[in-house]
Amino acid sequence: MSKKDIIDLNKAQQIPKSGSGTDPDFDTGDGSMKAYERFRVVNKSERRVDATKLALGRGTFTDDESPPGTLTVKMLWSPHAHARITRIDTSEAESMPGVACVLHYGNVKAIPHTTAGQGFPEPSAYDMLCFDQKVRFVGDRVCAVAAETELQAARALEKIKVEYEVLEPVFDAEQALAPGAPILHEAPDPQGIADTSKNLAAHLAADIGDVEQGFAESDVVHEGEYEVCYQQQSPIEPHVALTYLDENDRLNVRVATQVPFHSRRILAQVLEIPVSRIRVIKPRIGGGFGSKQEILVEDVPALVTLRTGRPARWCYTRTEELVSARTRHPAIVRMRTGAKKDGTLVAMEMIAIGNSGAYGAHALTVFSCTGGKALPLYRCEHYKFDARVAYTNLPIGGAFRGYGGPQGFFPLEVHMDELAEKLAMDPMALRRKNMLRPRDENPLAVALGEGKEGYPQIIRSCGLEQCVEAGMKAIGWERRGSFDNSGPKKRGIGGVCLMHGSGIPGIDMAAALIKLNDDGSFNLLVGATDIGTGSDTILSQIAAEALSVSLDDIVIYSSDTDMTPFDTGAYASSTTYISGTSVKKAADSVVEQLIAAAAKIWEIPSDGLRAENKAVHAPDGRSLSYGDICRSTFYSHNQHQIMDHASHVSYECPPPFSAHFCEVEVDVQTGGVKIIKYVAAVDCGVAINPTACEGQTEGGASIAMGWALAEGFRFDERGKLINDDFSSYKIFSALDMPDFETIIVPTYEPSGPFGAKSVSEIPTDGPAPVIANAIYDATGLRFREIPITPEKVWRAWREQQ
Repeated sequence: MSKKDIIDLNKAQQIPKSGSGTDPDFDTGDGSMKAYERFRVVNKSERRVDATKLALGRGTFTDDESPPGTLTVKMLWSPHAHARITRIDTSEAESMPGVACVLHYGNVKAIPHTTAGQGFPEPSAYDMLCFDQKVRFVGDRVCAVAAETELQAARALEKIKVEYEVLEPVFDAEQALAPGAPILHEAPDPQGIADTSKNLAAHLAADIGDVEQGFAESDVVHEGEYEVCYQQQSPIEPHVALTYLDENDRLNVRVATQVPFHSRRILAQVLEIPVSRIRVIKPRIGGGFGSKQEILVEDVPALVTLRTGRPARWCYTRTEELVSARTRHPAIVRMRTGAKKDGTLVAMEMIAIGNSGAYGAHALTVFSCTGGKALPLYRCEHYKFDARVAYTNLPIGGAFRGYGGPQGFFPLEVHMDELAEKLAMDPMALRRKNMLRPRDENPLAVALGEGKEGYPQIIRSCGLEQCVEAGMKAIGWERRGSFDNSGPKKRGIGGVCLMHGSGIPGIDMAAALIKLNDDGSFNLLVGATDIGTGSDTILSQIAAEALSVSLDDIVIYSSDTDMTPFDTGAYASSTTYISGTSVKKAADSVVEQLIAAAAKIWEIPSDGLRAENKAVHAPDGRSLSYGDICRSTFYSHNQHQIMDHASHVSYECPPPFSAHFCEVEVDVQTGGVKIIKYVAAVDCGVAINPTACEGQTEGGASIAMGWALAEGFRFDERGKLINDDFSSYKIFSALDMPDFETIIVPTYEPSGPFGAKSVSEIPTDGPAPVIANAIYDATGLRFREIPITPEKVWRAWREQQ
C-alpha cells in the first residue's frame, strides 16, 4: 500500500484531548494527529508473526495430524425436506467390518440446545438435538457411523434402512408465516422460539418517534422492496473436529472453531459432562467467515470417543459444507422513506422478513444487526424497524461475515439512490446531508441491542465525510453520467456509505495474560481466536507498543481453553477492540511492575522513571534492561514473577465508517458485468497494521462481490440444493478481482486500544448495493434483488428495450 492510499493526517479527525479517552499517553496536548508519529510498532505494517511457518507449511491445522487408531465419522443425511423417521434399522451396518459405533435418535439422549456459538445465556433458541426423530431439510442429520476407514464408514451408511413419514414442506418464508402452513417445531419442546405455531423463529420491533406522522410531514415518500439471497461462507478448510481422551481421561477436542470457550460450554451441556472434563484446542484455521461460530461438528466425534474410548474425526466434504453447514440468511426487505424537498430525511421504515431455514441459530441477533447497523447511518426524527424471521424447510442461516449488515445495507443504499433520483439530487449529496457525524447519538442502539436491550451510544470518532471525499476523488465521481454508452458495453459509477460496529456492548469480554522472561521477552496468552485474520499479529503489536519492545519480543499463544484466559471468540468485529484492550491493560500493568521493580533495585522513588526501548530509565541517565530486571526479581531483589492479566468488556461500540465506490462495465449483449475499478475508503480509527487492514478490506469486499453477482442457492422442487459444489456454486476468486484501491482514513477512537476500532466486517456491507447502483448508472436497469446474474441483466435489458 503506497502513501497515496493513506489520506493526509492533518485533514483527518483530531484526537480528543487528554481525559476524553482511555489513551492519554498518546495525546500530544494540542489535539493534533501528530500522536501517530509516536507509534513504534502500532500503525506499522509489521510482518505477520505466523508468516514463516505458514509459508513453509509448518502451521498445523486440525486435520493435519491424527492419533493412531482414529475412527472416521460419516453421516447419513435426510433425503427429505420435512419428514418423521418411523423406523431405523442399523443392525447390518453395525455388523460390517471396521464399524465401531453407530449413532441416531434412538440411542443418543435428546438434549435441546443451540449450535450458535454465543455468550451465555444464548439469545438463540434451543431448537436442536444431536439426532432428532424429525428431519427438517434435505441435509439434516439422520444417523452417524464411525469406522476404521472412511470407505468402511461410507459402505456402512449404505446398509442403514430408514423409513419416513414424509410431511408437507414449506420453502418460502412468507408462506411459512402464513396461517395454515406446516409447523416445523412443535411446542412445547423448543425454548426460545418466538412462536412455534407460526413458524416464527424470532421477532424484533423498534420504533423511534412516529413514522406515520413523519411520512405525513414529508414532501416526498419513496417505497421499495428488495431481496437478498443465500450465500455460503465457503472457507478453504471445511468444518472438521478431532476428539480423543488424554491420560487423565479428559475429552480433548481439536477443532476448527472461532469460539473455543463457547464450544466447551455447549459440548458439556450436550454430553452431560462437567466443563472440567473438556479441553478445546484451536489450531491453525483455514478460514471461518462466521461459519465456525457454530458448534457444528464437535458433538458427534465426542460421543464416539466417549462410547468407544478411541479418537474420532469428522470432516465435512465440500458438498456437506454447502448443504449442511450454515449460510447467510436470505431476506425480503421493504423500505419506506420520507424526505423534505431539500433532501432532509424525516422518517425511515425498514420491514424485514428473514429466512432462518430449518433451525434458528443466530436468527434474532443477525436481524437485530440488519436494522441496528444500517438504519442509524442516516439521521432523521422517526424510525421504524420490524423483522420477522421464519423457519422453512431449507438450509440453515447462521453467522456470516457482516452478520446482518449486508442484508440491511443492500436495500438501504439502493433505496437512497432511488430517493435521490426522485428528489433530483446527487446521490452522494443526499447521503452527506443526512449521515451521522461526530457527537451524534445512535438512535437505535438501545432498542436493537443484540439479543437484549442495548446501551446508549455516542459517536466519538467518525471519518465518514473524509471517506466520501477521498473515495469520490479516487473513483472520479465527476465522470458519472458522462460515458459514451452508445455501444453494447456501457459504463457507470456507483457509491454508498456504510457503518458497522466493534464488539457487542455489555456482552463481549476478553482476557489476556502477560509474563516477563529472563531475556526481556514476554509471553502473551490470549483466548482470542486467530482464524486467518492475523489477530495474533495485531494483539502482539498492541502488546509490543505498550511494553515498548519490538514485535519479536512477544511470544503469543492463543485459544486453548486449558492454557489461555477466556475470550468470547472471533466474531462481532470484537478482537482488535475488545481483546486488544485487554492486552493493552495487562501490558500497562506489567510496565508499572517493571518500573516498581527498577525503583526497588536502585532504592529510589519510582517517580520520574520511564519504560522505553526494552528498559527502565532514570532521570539521571541510568537504565536497567527488562532482562536485568527479570533476573533480579527471579533471583535477588524481592523475588517474584513480573506478570499480570487483565479483562475487558466495553459498553461502547464505536462504529467504523466507510464509503465504497465502483465503476462497472455492462455488456448488454451477454448480460456480463465487469467491475473495472473498486475504491473502499475506510475509517477504522488507528490502523494497528495498515497492510492487514487493506487485506481485510479487499477480502471482505471480494466475498460480497460474489454475493452480488454470482452466488445464491438453487433448489429443485423437493428442496434439494442443486448447485452443491464449486463447479456449480460460483464464488469470486483472485482472477475475478478488479483494480482495487483501499484508502485508510485515520481517526482516533478514544475507547479503543491506541485509538483503534474494527475493520473486518464493514467491507462486506458495500459491494452489493454499490454494484447495483453502478449498473443502474450504466444501463438504467434497477436491480432490487441479488445475485445480479448475466441472465437477469440480459433479460432485463431486452424487456426494457
